Amino acid sequence: MKEITYIVSEEEAKTRLDKYLAAQDEALSRSRIQSLVDEGQVCVNGNIQKANYKVKANDTIVLKMEDDRELEVEPENIPLDIRYEDEDVIVINKPKGMVVHPANGNQNGTLVNALLYHCKDLSGINGVLRPGIVHRIDKDTTGLLIVAKNDMAHASLSKQLQTKSVNRLYYALVHGVIPHDFGTIDAPIGRDVKDRQKMAVTATNAKDARTHFKVIERFAHYTLVECRLETGRTHQIRVHMQYIKHPVVGDEKYSYRKTMQTQGQLLHAHQLTFVHPTTNEKITVEAELPKQFADILEELRSQQR
Repeated sequence: MKEITYIVSEEEAKTRLDKYLAAQDEALSRSRIQSLVDEGQVCVNGNIQKANYKVKANDTIVLKMEDDRELEVEPENIPLDIRYEDEDVIVINKPKGMVVHPANGNQNGTLVNALLYHCKDLSGINGVLRPGIVHRIDKDTTGLLIVAKNDMAHASLSKQLQTKSVNRLYYALVHGVIPHDFGTIDAPIGRDVKDRQKMAVTATNAKDARTHFKVIERFAHYTLVECRLETGRTHQIRVHMQYIKHPVVGDEKYSYRKTMQTQGQLLHAHQLTFVHPTTNEKITVEAELPKQFADILEELRSQQR
Protein backbone atom coordinates (compact mmCIF):
# COMPACT_ATOMS: atom_id res chain seq x y z
CA MET A 1 0.00 0.00 0.00
CA LYS A 2 1.43 3.36 -0.97
CA GLU A 3 0.41 6.75 0.41
CA ILE A 4 0.56 9.91 -1.69
CA THR A 5 0.14 13.39 -0.22
CA TYR A 6 -0.93 16.47 -2.18
CA ILE A 7 -1.17 20.11 -1.06
CA VAL A 8 -3.78 22.15 -2.94
CA SER A 9 -2.51 25.42 -4.42
CA GLU A 10 -4.47 28.68 -4.72
CA GLU A 11 -4.92 28.07 -8.47
CA GLU A 12 -6.36 24.59 -7.90
CA ALA A 13 -8.89 25.64 -5.26
CA LYS A 14 -12.63 25.17 -5.87
CA THR A 15 -12.02 22.10 -8.04
CA ARG A 16 -13.96 18.88 -7.38
CA LEU A 17 -11.88 16.37 -5.44
CA ASP A 18 -12.11 13.68 -8.14
CA LYS A 19 -11.13 16.14 -10.90
CA TYR A 20 -8.25 17.43 -8.79
CA LEU A 21 -6.88 13.90 -8.30
CA ALA A 22 -7.31 13.04 -11.97
CA ALA A 23 -5.24 16.10 -12.88
CA GLN A 24 -2.44 15.03 -10.53
CA ASP A 25 -1.94 11.58 -12.07
CA GLU A 26 -2.95 10.81 -15.65
CA ALA A 27 -2.67 7.08 -14.93
CA LEU A 28 -5.58 7.33 -12.50
CA SER A 29 -8.92 6.95 -14.29
CA ARG A 30 -12.01 8.72 -12.95
CA SER A 31 -13.60 5.33 -12.23
CA ARG A 32 -10.54 4.23 -10.25
CA ILE A 33 -10.57 7.50 -8.30
CA GLN A 34 -14.29 7.02 -7.60
CA SER A 35 -13.58 3.52 -6.28
CA LEU A 36 -10.83 4.81 -3.99
CA VAL A 37 -13.12 7.56 -2.67
CA ASP A 38 -15.93 5.02 -2.10
CA GLU A 39 -13.51 2.76 -0.22
CA GLY A 40 -12.50 5.58 2.11
CA GLN A 41 -8.94 5.70 0.77
CA VAL A 42 -8.95 9.48 0.15
CA CYS A 43 -8.70 11.89 3.10
CA VAL A 44 -8.77 15.69 3.10
CA ASN A 45 -7.22 17.22 6.22
CA GLY A 46 -7.70 13.87 7.95
CA ASN A 47 -11.37 13.48 6.99
CA ILE A 48 -12.94 11.27 4.33
CA GLN A 49 -14.72 13.36 1.71
CA LYS A 50 -17.04 12.71 -1.22
CA ALA A 51 -15.87 12.94 -4.82
CA ASN A 52 -17.76 16.21 -5.33
CA TYR A 53 -16.00 17.96 -2.41
CA LYS A 54 -14.57 21.31 -3.60
CA VAL A 55 -10.92 21.45 -2.57
CA LYS A 56 -9.60 24.57 -0.83
CA ALA A 57 -6.19 26.21 -0.92
CA ASN A 58 -3.71 24.47 1.43
CA ASP A 59 -5.94 21.39 1.83
CA THR A 60 -3.82 18.31 2.55
CA ILE A 61 -5.06 15.36 0.51
CA VAL A 62 -3.81 11.86 1.31
CA LEU A 63 -4.47 9.10 -1.21
CA LYS A 64 -3.89 5.46 -0.22
CA MET A 65 -3.73 2.83 -2.92
CA GLU A 66 -2.13 -0.46 -3.75
CA ASP A 67 1.01 -0.03 -5.82
CA ASP A 68 0.22 -2.01 -8.97
CA ARG A 69 3.92 -2.32 -9.68
CA GLU A 70 4.42 -4.26 -6.45
CA LEU A 71 1.94 -6.91 -7.54
CA GLU A 72 2.27 -9.12 -10.56
CA VAL A 73 -1.05 -10.62 -11.55
CA GLU A 74 -0.46 -14.05 -13.03
CA PRO A 75 -2.93 -15.85 -15.31
CA GLU A 76 -4.24 -19.00 -13.61
CA ASN A 77 -6.07 -21.93 -15.13
CA ILE A 78 -9.13 -21.67 -12.89
CA PRO A 79 -12.41 -23.01 -14.34
CA LEU A 80 -14.99 -20.31 -15.09
CA ASP A 81 -18.76 -20.72 -15.36
CA ILE A 82 -19.30 -18.50 -18.42
CA ARG A 83 -22.93 -17.56 -19.06
CA TYR A 84 -22.36 -15.19 -22.00
CA GLU A 85 -19.32 -14.24 -24.06
CA ASP A 86 -18.46 -12.40 -27.26
CA GLU A 87 -15.56 -10.21 -28.36
CA ASP A 88 -16.67 -7.26 -26.21
CA VAL A 89 -18.03 -8.67 -22.95
CA ILE A 90 -18.04 -11.78 -20.82
CA VAL A 91 -20.55 -12.60 -18.06
CA ILE A 92 -19.37 -14.93 -15.31
CA ASN A 93 -21.38 -16.85 -12.73
CA LYS A 94 -19.02 -16.33 -9.77
CA PRO A 95 -18.84 -19.05 -7.12
CA LYS A 96 -18.88 -18.45 -3.36
CA GLY A 97 -15.47 -17.76 -1.89
CA MET A 98 -13.86 -16.26 -5.01
CA VAL A 99 -12.47 -12.74 -4.67
CA VAL A 100 -12.97 -10.57 -7.76
CA HIS A 101 -9.55 -8.92 -8.01
CA PRO A 102 -6.10 -9.27 -6.38
CA ALA A 103 -4.93 -7.12 -3.50
CA ASN A 104 -2.03 -7.16 -1.09
CA GLY A 105 -2.10 -10.48 0.74
CA ASN A 106 -4.49 -11.99 -1.78
CA GLN A 107 -2.76 -12.21 -5.15
CA ASN A 108 -3.90 -15.62 -6.40
CA GLY A 109 -7.08 -17.52 -7.06
CA THR A 110 -9.11 -14.42 -7.95
CA LEU A 111 -11.54 -13.92 -10.81
CA VAL A 112 -9.01 -11.61 -12.50
CA ASN A 113 -6.35 -14.36 -12.41
CA ALA A 114 -8.83 -16.70 -14.11
CA LEU A 115 -9.92 -14.08 -16.66
CA LEU A 116 -6.33 -13.33 -17.67
CA TYR A 117 -5.88 -17.02 -18.49
CA HIS A 118 -9.16 -17.29 -20.38
CA CYS A 119 -9.19 -13.97 -22.29
CA LYS A 120 -6.56 -12.58 -24.63
CA ASP A 121 -7.63 -9.00 -23.96
CA LEU A 122 -9.37 -7.15 -21.15
CA SER A 123 -10.14 -3.47 -20.69
CA GLY A 124 -7.23 -1.58 -19.14
CA ILE A 125 -9.31 1.27 -17.71
CA ASN A 126 -9.16 0.08 -14.10
CA GLY A 127 -5.44 -0.69 -14.07
CA VAL A 128 -3.26 -3.76 -13.63
CA LEU A 129 -5.17 -5.23 -10.70
CA ARG A 130 -8.70 -4.76 -12.04
CA PRO A 131 -8.56 -5.35 -15.81
CA GLY A 132 -12.04 -5.42 -17.31
CA ILE A 133 -13.76 -5.11 -13.93
CA VAL A 134 -16.79 -2.82 -14.29
CA HIS A 135 -18.56 -3.74 -11.03
CA ARG A 136 -17.95 -6.17 -8.19
CA ILE A 137 -19.78 -8.64 -6.04
CA ASP A 138 -18.53 -9.66 -2.61
CA LYS A 139 -16.33 -12.69 -2.00
CA ASP A 140 -19.12 -14.83 -0.50
CA THR A 141 -21.89 -13.53 -2.77
CA THR A 142 -22.53 -15.78 -5.76
CA GLY A 143 -23.81 -15.00 -9.21
CA LEU A 144 -23.47 -12.86 -12.30
CA LEU A 145 -20.72 -10.37 -12.98
CA ILE A 146 -20.08 -8.60 -16.29
CA VAL A 147 -16.51 -7.97 -17.48
CA ALA A 148 -15.38 -5.68 -20.32
CA LYS A 149 -12.92 -7.03 -22.87
CA ASN A 150 -11.99 -3.63 -24.28
CA ASP A 151 -12.05 0.03 -23.27
CA MET A 152 -15.04 0.86 -25.49
CA ALA A 153 -17.14 -1.81 -23.81
CA HIS A 154 -15.90 -0.71 -20.39
CA ALA A 155 -16.91 2.91 -21.00
CA SER A 156 -20.35 1.87 -22.27
CA LEU A 157 -21.06 -0.48 -19.37
CA SER A 158 -19.79 2.03 -16.78
CA LYS A 159 -22.13 4.66 -18.19
CA GLN A 160 -25.05 2.22 -18.07
CA LEU A 161 -24.29 1.54 -14.41
CA GLN A 162 -24.11 5.28 -13.68
CA THR A 163 -27.43 5.94 -15.43
CA LYS A 164 -28.99 2.95 -13.64
CA SER A 165 -29.94 1.22 -16.90
CA VAL A 166 -28.27 -2.08 -15.95
CA ASN A 167 -30.88 -4.27 -14.25
CA ARG A 168 -29.39 -6.42 -11.46
CA LEU A 169 -31.59 -8.89 -9.59
CA TYR A 170 -30.52 -10.84 -6.52
CA TYR A 171 -32.09 -13.58 -4.42
CA ALA A 172 -31.49 -13.23 -0.68
CA LEU A 173 -32.64 -15.37 2.22
CA VAL A 174 -33.19 -13.06 5.18
CA HIS A 175 -34.01 -13.50 8.85
CA GLY A 176 -37.58 -12.98 9.98
CA VAL A 177 -40.89 -12.95 8.15
CA ILE A 178 -41.45 -9.81 6.08
CA PRO A 179 -45.21 -9.10 6.21
CA HIS A 180 -45.57 -6.90 3.11
CA ASP A 181 -45.03 -8.19 -0.44
CA PHE A 182 -43.00 -5.27 -1.83
CA GLY A 183 -40.76 -2.56 -0.47
CA THR A 184 -38.14 0.07 -1.27
CA ILE A 185 -35.27 0.87 1.06
CA ASP A 186 -34.10 4.42 0.40
CA ALA A 187 -31.29 5.07 2.88
CA PRO A 188 -27.80 6.54 2.30
CA ILE A 189 -24.78 4.29 2.80
CA GLY A 190 -21.28 5.27 3.90
CA ARG A 191 -18.40 3.91 5.95
CA ASP A 192 -19.35 2.87 9.47
CA VAL A 193 -17.79 5.53 11.71
CA LYS A 194 -17.21 2.92 14.43
CA ASP A 195 -15.76 0.21 12.17
CA ARG A 196 -14.00 1.24 8.95
CA GLN A 197 -14.23 -2.32 7.62
CA LYS A 198 -18.03 -2.06 7.51
CA MET A 199 -20.59 0.05 5.70
CA ALA A 200 -23.68 1.48 7.38
CA VAL A 201 -26.79 3.57 6.84
CA THR A 202 -25.48 6.95 7.91
CA ALA A 203 -25.67 10.65 7.14
CA THR A 204 -21.87 11.02 7.41
CA ASN A 205 -19.99 10.99 4.09
CA ALA A 206 -22.74 8.81 2.62
CA LYS A 207 -24.16 8.31 -0.85
CA ASP A 208 -27.76 7.82 -1.89
CA ALA A 209 -28.69 4.14 -1.99
CA ARG A 210 -31.93 2.48 -3.08
CA THR A 211 -32.85 -1.19 -3.00
CA HIS A 212 -36.23 -2.47 -4.21
CA PHE A 213 -37.39 -5.88 -3.00
CA LYS A 214 -40.31 -8.26 -3.37
CA VAL A 215 -41.15 -11.32 -1.31
CA ILE A 216 -40.80 -14.59 -3.22
CA GLU A 217 -41.50 -17.08 -0.42
CA ARG A 218 -42.08 -17.03 3.34
CA PHE A 219 -40.94 -19.65 5.83
CA ALA A 220 -41.47 -20.02 9.58
CA HIS A 221 -38.51 -17.80 10.51
CA TYR A 222 -37.09 -16.64 7.18
CA THR A 223 -38.11 -14.88 3.96
CA LEU A 224 -36.79 -15.37 0.42
CA VAL A 225 -36.71 -12.00 -1.33
CA GLU A 226 -35.70 -10.76 -4.76
CA CYS A 227 -33.77 -7.49 -4.60
CA ARG A 228 -33.24 -5.03 -7.44
CA LEU A 229 -30.37 -2.60 -7.12
CA GLU A 230 -31.13 0.93 -8.26
CA THR A 231 -27.71 2.05 -7.00
CA GLY A 232 -24.60 -0.05 -6.45
CA ARG A 233 -23.02 0.85 -3.13
CA THR A 234 -20.57 -1.43 -1.33
CA HIS A 235 -22.46 -4.19 0.54
CA GLN A 236 -25.72 -2.41 -0.36
CA ILE A 237 -28.22 -5.27 -0.05
CA ARG A 238 -26.52 -6.61 3.06
CA VAL A 239 -26.54 -3.20 4.77
CA HIS A 240 -30.09 -2.32 3.71
CA MET A 241 -31.58 -5.62 4.85
CA GLN A 242 -29.83 -5.24 8.20
CA TYR A 243 -31.22 -1.69 8.41
CA ILE A 244 -34.83 -2.95 8.16
CA LYS A 245 -33.98 -5.65 10.72
CA HIS A 246 -34.09 -8.54 8.24
CA PRO A 247 -30.36 -9.27 7.77
CA VAL A 248 -29.16 -11.76 5.18
CA VAL A 249 -28.75 -15.29 6.54
CA GLY A 250 -25.11 -16.31 6.97
CA ASP A 251 -23.74 -12.77 6.72
CA GLU A 252 -20.92 -12.76 9.26
CA LYS A 253 -20.42 -8.99 8.99
CA TYR A 254 -23.99 -7.66 9.17
CA SER A 255 -26.21 -10.47 10.44
CA TYR A 256 -26.85 -12.47 13.60
CA ARG A 257 -24.56 -15.20 14.79
CA LYS A 258 -24.72 -18.22 12.56
CA THR A 259 -28.08 -19.94 12.65
CA MET A 260 -27.20 -22.46 9.94
CA GLN A 261 -24.07 -23.63 8.15
CA THR A 262 -23.86 -21.42 5.06
CA GLN A 263 -20.17 -20.47 4.59
CA GLY A 264 -21.15 -16.87 4.01
CA GLN A 265 -24.24 -14.87 3.11
CA LEU A 266 -27.09 -16.46 1.14
CA LEU A 267 -27.09 -13.80 -1.56
CA HIS A 268 -27.08 -14.64 -5.28
CA ALA A 269 -27.02 -12.35 -8.33
CA HIS A 270 -29.41 -14.36 -10.50
CA GLN A 271 -30.22 -12.01 -13.40
CA LEU A 272 -28.32 -9.29 -15.24
CA THR A 273 -29.73 -7.18 -18.09
CA PHE A 274 -27.64 -4.70 -20.08
CA VAL A 275 -27.44 -3.07 -23.50
CA HIS A 276 -24.66 -4.54 -25.62
CA PRO A 277 -21.92 -1.91 -26.19
CA THR A 278 -21.65 -2.63 -29.93
CA THR A 279 -24.99 -3.99 -31.15
CA ASN A 280 -27.24 -1.99 -28.76
CA GLU A 281 -29.16 -5.21 -28.24
CA LYS A 282 -30.72 -5.72 -24.80
CA ILE A 283 -29.20 -8.86 -23.29
CA THR A 284 -30.47 -10.75 -20.25
CA VAL A 285 -28.32 -13.40 -18.59
CA GLU A 286 -29.51 -15.70 -15.81
CA ALA A 287 -27.89 -18.01 -13.28
CA GLU A 288 -29.79 -20.57 -11.22
CA LEU A 289 -29.33 -20.75 -7.45
CA PRO A 290 -26.17 -22.55 -6.28
CA LYS A 291 -26.85 -26.06 -4.97
CA GLN A 292 -26.18 -25.10 -1.34
CA PHE A 293 -28.68 -22.20 -1.47
CA ALA A 294 -31.30 -24.34 -3.26
CA ASP A 295 -30.82 -27.22 -0.78
CA ILE A 296 -31.36 -24.89 2.20
CA LEU A 297 -34.61 -23.64 0.67
CA GLU A 298 -35.78 -27.23 0.13
CA GLU A 299 -34.96 -28.06 3.75
CA LEU A 300 -36.99 -25.06 4.94
CA ARG A 301 -39.93 -26.12 2.74
CA SER A 302 -39.78 -29.67 4.10
CA GLN A 303 -39.99 -28.34 7.65
CA GLN A 304 -43.31 -26.67 6.83
CA ARG A 305 -45.00 -29.70 5.29
